[in-house]
Amino acid sequence: MMNLTIEIEQEVDGRWLAEISEIPGIMTYGKTREQAIIMVKSLVLRVLADRLEHGESIPEMEQVFLIAA
Repeated sequence: MMNLTIEIEQEVDGRWLAEISEIPGIMTYGKTREQAIIMVKSLVLRVLADRLEHGESIPEMEQVFLIAA
């Protein structure tokens, strides 16, 4: 199964930056660590869904779903 790694760090101004290392461009800021994590999880799900809907490739998703006959 595909695992997505959330990298998180606190900026000098106090905001928290969270990003998904396996998918470039997926990053969010939050006022708290928890908020940044929730926001980046939500963003990556929206991005992956959009890519699926438009026929674009996504990383190893065939291992996430099992289609029963």
